[in-house]
Amino acid sequence: MTSTVGHHSHSSSPLHLMNSHLLAGMPDFGNKKLFFTVFASIILFSNVGIVAGAINSESDNIMINPSTAHAIVKSSCSATLHPYLCYSTLSGVPEIAELKVTTPKDVIELAINKTKEVLERNYVTITKLTVRTDLTIRQKVALHDCQEMVTDTLQELDEVIALMEAYSMKKGKGIGRIVDDMITLMSTTLTNQESCIDGFSHDRHDKELRESLIAAEIHAEKLCSNSLAMIKNMTDTDMVNQIEINGRKLTEEENDDGNVVWPEWLSTGDRKLLQTGTVTPNVVVAADGSGDFTTVSAAVAAAPASSTTRYVIRIASGVYRENVDIPSNKRNLMFLGSGRTSTIITGSRSVVGGSTTFNSATVAAVGAGFLARDITFQNTAGPSGHQAVALRVGSDLSAFYLCDMIAYQDTLYVHSNRQFYINCFIAGTVDFIFGNAAAVFQNCDIHARRPNPNQKNMVTAQGRTDPNQNTGIVIQKSRIGATSDLLPVQGSFPTYLGRPWKEYSRTVVMQSTISNVINPAGWFPWNGEFALNTLYYGEYQNTGAGAGTANRVTWRGYRVITSATEAGGFTAGNFIGGGSWLRATGFPFSLGM
Repeated sequence: MTSTVGHHSHSSSPLHLMNSHLLAGMPDFGNKKLFFTVFASIILFSNVGIVAGAINSESDNIMINPSTAHAIVKSSCSATLHPYLCYSTLSGVPEIAELKVTTPKDVIELAINKTKEVLERNYVTITKLTVRTDLTIRQKVALHDCQEMVTDTLQELDEVIALMEAYSMKKGKGIGRIVDDMITLMSTTLTNQESCIDGFSHDRHDKELRESLIAAEIHAEKLCSNSLAMIKNMTDTDMVNQIEINGRKLTEEENDDGNVVWPEWLSTGDRKLLQTGTVTPNVVVAADGSGDFTTVSAAVAAAPASSTTRYVIRIASGVYRENVDIPSNKRNLMFLGSGRTSTIITGSRSVVGGSTTFNSATVAAVGAGFLARDITFQNTAGPSGHQAVALRVGSDLSAFYLCDMIAYQDTLYVHSNRQFYINCFIAGTVDFIFGNAAAVFQNCDIHARRPNPNQKNMVTAQGRTDPNQNTGIVIQKSRIGATSDLLPVQGSFPTYLGRPWKEYSRTVVMQSTISNVINPAGWFPWNGEFALNTLYYGEYQNTGAGAGTANRVTWRGYRVITSATEAGGFTAGNFIGGGSWLRATGFPFSLGM
């Protein structure tokens, strides 16, 4: 879409707008008491068997056989945002009809398996579309992005099922880390469905493709949302019970005797290497031919798949002109540069140049446990390239230290999962830190650049679509300012802390220095009243000429945080479960205030 800030394909939560359209004229099943009153009436007065066929939306009429109406299923579905879809999806499952479902865990596992079936059908649909001969290059890229995200989602759902088993075995003792992992993975499955549709523009050339996919993607996202809500409801109860039993919440950093518990994916040897700061690389990349490889991509391709130990790729001084992809099966990689001014990975893909936003990234890190130190990630497409990402991160438990991310629009795509940035420099123009990860920035320099004429700068555009997602952008103990090209003319280019890309956008700026580059209103709307009541934008204990809150926006979702307890929820220790995995990186960090 074309926004007041400049051309941008970030849609105003397309799946949720379509959702509203699908539900127009329907009873308000969001009112769960009303829903289950209606539902009970159906059970009492109907002798009709289950209607066969896929349930594509909550507007489908369905009659439920009384024998399938288990209290445990109704109870689980009542916690979701789409209870009618939840129940109608599960009502015909044989395990329920045969009375084999006895716990919330059983319901969740069934729901996840039904979701996988839908995603597998979606994958087939997308694959069939890719062979069309009338597609543009960018449409082919967008469909490939969707294939990648469906594949990743299926993998994430399998991981959640495995975690559910571990959760049931450890229930009541040390479950905090497992809960965080499950909520994170389920949050990411929703983000993946949104990102697929976001790859298609609103112009007439993409309209048909969007419409051929969007209903199926909405269906899949709702199913993922329902599983997320049920997991959160089940684990919230158990966590409260655990606190009552133990007198305190066991964090991921501790076990019962208070000893440190390190992430299982980090060996003792790697831990010592990272803590001391002296890391012996597995391979060296050098542009001059003096190392094992001359390109970063070649080193990544040669790295072991699914490594359970740290694999360090040393990147010597030089400018590496390439696009680097770290796929989901390349886990625990570390890029160790020779300094942010001397090791530079640069590319120039952009939406104007025929890419999607997702695929424009110079470096895309998806494999879990990715670390980077002393490197610059850059996209040189310029402000006229529109969306042009320097770094996209979907790697869970990833961290970046002493790194630069430099571009214009959409510089840093914090796509999904848990991420940490310390002592980094991020520069850009429109929405230059955006995405739907749980991302914390500490002691970073975040600077707006001079954009194109008639554009406004947005530091953030956070993309949370569901109130149960554990995602958001937190900027703590950092410095928000302007680059040297913007400083003399900053009065001509208004700059804001952020705008709501999606309905439940969540961003917190705390304990940071904000220069006068930030407009007194602080924040900017995306499109009219969209998300202004459902977003969460907070500011806490900031200083500087641009930190005054007297003239800030008056949206319902904006607040000046005054409670240290509320602010504490956004520290690295609480928001991204810092503790052990941050200690394991060897990078400096602060868990609290």
